[in-house]
Amino acid sequence: MNRLKITSVGVCLLVVFGFFSCRPNHRGTEIVVAGSTSVQPFADKWAELFMEKRPGIVVNVQGGGSSAGIQAVKTGAAHIGMSSRELKEDEKDLYEIEVAKDGLAIIVHPSNPLDNLTIDQVRSIFSGEITSWKTLNGRDKEITVVVREEGSGTRGAFQEMVMGKTRIAKRAIVEDSNGTVREIVSRDPNAIGFISLGLVNEKVKAIALNGVFPTEGAILKKEYRLVRPFLFLTKEEPKGLAKEFIDFVLSEEIQTLVHNEGLIPIRKGSGETND
Repeated sequence: MNRLKITSVGVCLLVVFGFFSCRPNHRGTEIVVAGSTSVQPFADKWAELFMEKRPGIVVNVQGGGSSAGIQAVKTGAAHIGMSSRELKEDEKDLYEIEVAKDGLAIIVHPSNPLDNLTIDQVRSIFSGEITSWKTLNGRDKEITVVVREEGSGTRGAFQEMVMGKTRIAKRAIVEDSNGTVREIVSRDPNAIGFISLGLVNEKVKAIALNGVFPTEGAILKKEYRLVRPFLFLTKEEPKGLAKEFIDFVLSEEIQTLVHNEGLIPIRKGSGETND
């Protein structure tokens, strides 16, 4: 459904394809941040903390997906774009700042007896080659496959790191947010999906891949292979209020929060981090 959202920072039109058009004003008291729905819930919290420290400043965080956020920055519809995947060659004219790293977790219902799958088995499940848990020594039940929509950074990262050139099965249930994927898997004992590691909770179970569970330690030791960047993107080197917000997110205060929220900080000393 088309939805018109009017805020104090401008007019944003969210259309049927998940894309939006924002017209931020430029009085120097606001920032429009748009894109990845994986980054969005974390950016919402960072924005709230930033606004507490800077009364009178408004940070408006919008979703839409990584591709939409990239396009919003290119067209000037947003000051900062959010991406949860690496940029493609034709997108690398943007200025990118990595604000965190995230593990991509394969999740199942907590009652699922399986705790480990190989990458090849995961690929076979999502391609539709394996359709029953019995094939994997699990229950004699049909597998419910839940995925993100095309254009999302989560799906893009999963396609690149797991599927390669193999296509995801057309019968898969397609959802437009990690939260919805998590909700469906939490309610279906036969479901499997993939979401940001930072969004895994007690309602779902993250399984091991090739015997390695998605933990911070495994990611830092490069033992767990499904890792992606959380990026902030600007049209050119950031300045003004956009730079202030980005610097705030890169500060020790927020990088410590990033660590506590299940992401991997990129600032050393905030949970021990990057290369």
